[in-house]
Amino acid sequence: MSTPHVAGIAALLKKLHPHWTTAAIKSAIMTTASPLDIDERPILEDDLVSKATPFAYGAGLVQPNLAMDPGLVYDMNHYDYLNFLCAQHYNNSAVGVFANQHAYKCPSSFSLLDFNCPSITISDFSGTAMVTRKLKNVGPPNTYTSRIQAPPGISVVVEPKTLVYSKVDQEILFKLVFSTDNFNNLPMDYSFGSLVWSDGKHVVRSPIAVKAKKA
Repeated sequence: MSTPHVAGIAALLKKLHPHWTTAAIKSAIMTTASPLDIDERPILEDDLVSKATPFAYGAGLVQPNLAMDPGLVYDMNHYDYLNFLCAQHYNNSAVGVFANQHAYKCPSSFSLLDFNCPSITISDFSGTAMVTRKLKNVGPPNTYTSRIQAPPGISVVVEPKTLVYSKVDQEILFKLVFSTDNFNNLPMDYSFGSLVWSDGKHVVRSPIAVKAKKA
């Protein structure tokens, strides 16, 4: 039943913000969702005993009222999606079909880690990694400060730690630097954390999932 509910929320957001892209609407729903259930307790697996992970509940429990005013969004245009296809090893001609042109010139380098979605996943972490993201201000001018809950055994540094917005629709790039001093002791499976940006009113939360690349 989550699909019709989320589709309805997306339709309401599009009515409220007709100029928003589908990526902005998706971001607003995801980054304002809560990792806790309606009783403010951790979301559980189907057995109602084990704590669920973001692979089970996604970004969390949707909160439509907060999604109407998310503060910041991870936005994308069609070039971002075309570059995603390039990173999946589609050639220029194949990507050109999606671009509705004869051929599309793929960038010389594009990392899937930099695809500007609201969640952050590193599936083959080798001990160090850098992820870039870009946040657009869809609210009044304000200053947002980062807060990291790093996956166990991994250090995550946000650069810069503060984002200062002076106008609406302003976009600011930031990066996350992942590292570990104890790679051999990292779990074989995914471990989870989160990144939060907040101005004191808005909370913009992204789930983080990291899996070590073991031989």
